[in-house]
Amino acid sequence: MTADSAIEAAVRRSLSSVIDPEIRRPVTELDMISEVSVDDAGAASVGLTLTIVGCPAATTIERDVREATARVPGITAVTVDVSIMSRAQRDALTEKLRKGRPKTMQFGPDSLTQIVAVTSGKGGVGKSTLTANLAVSLAQSGLRVGVIDADVFGFSIPGLLGLHGTKPTQVGEMILPPIAYDVKVISIGMFVEENTAVSWRGPMLHRTIQQFLTDVFFGDLDVLLLDLPPGTGDVAISLGQLLPHSDVVVVTTPQSAAADVAERSGLVARQTGQRVIGVIENMAGLPQADGSVLELFGSGGGVDAAAKLSTPEEPVSVLASIPLSIALREGGDVGVPVVIAAPADPAAQAIHALAVTLRSHKRSVAGRKLGLSTN
Repeated sequence: MTADSAIEAAVRRSLSSVIDPEIRRPVTELDMISEVSVDDAGAASVGLTLTIVGCPAATTIERDVREATARVPGITAVTVDVSIMSRAQRDALTEKLRKGRPKTMQFGPDSLTQIVAVTSGKGGVGKSTLTANLAVSLAQSGLRVGVIDADVFGFSIPGLLGLHGTKPTQVGEMILPPIAYDVKVISIGMFVEENTAVSWRGPMLHRTIQQFLTDVFFGDLDVLLLDLPPGTGDVAISLGQLLPHSDVVVVTTPQSAAADVAERSGLVARQTGQRVIGVIENMAGLPQADGSVLELFGSGGGVDAAAKLSTPEEPVSVLASIPLSIALREGGDVGVPVVIAAPADPAAQAIHALAVTLRSHKRSVAGRKLGLSTN
């Protein structure tokens, strides 16, 4: 190997550390580096091919490519020539990301991703807030996490995660979900104007959820959380049909009336073949300065709902009891989850414990195809 080819190889090795912030893969692996050349004076020229015109990560990627090239010993100057992929190149990239598989639902029965649907019998119990915080807590533990905001009419996940006004990037027919706090997120709220009311009927709702599961590229996830709308309507039924192998957690408040309604959402999930793995009791009480707890919404609702959902073959327990928290509410208002903004808060601590508990309920891989090759 000549000196010129050796330094060019070193530049390519350094560029492999540059990660596309949307796809989360090295730019070298994504065929985004079209050329590397270094002249006798050590001046490097790098061809960077972006996926689309107006790529939202363009500035970041170009800067990282420039810095990675400049770090190589012997490089005296760096020029980055930016171009855009042709349609054929984008199609090839899409094919590579899908690993040659046809366009189909990513999280089928053989998927190794833990799929958890978060549901409730009624609105206002904090289901979406818990979903957002639980996702971030799981990501903080090093897991690869995605969230589908399936609450089409009352979408709130983008705001809870600070993604107001953020749009997904589309590469060919593939949609790249925005990322917040290391969580990949998709919501109908990212496709409509702010404050727009969505008023769709069953077939349109089913198609939307199906597209989220086929067109959105989440990559390899450890956990996928689904924030369902309250009640037992079309979306809950569609997800039961599309993901009958998913697990379900039911969110309720301590009120007995809320627990009675929460039971219904769990029963519908079970009718579609899903497994109800537990109940989360939210707004369980407000900790006081003297150490006591003010039970504004009563007590016992979570235990009551778990008992009603339990069967001899499938016992259901209370996975967590989340206290009322001003910090939890404030975090939702500003798009900074309490597990990030105030990790010592009692609600944040309870959510972190819930994340650990949830992982213990992951289904066994026994008898499932692992998608391994022997090449």
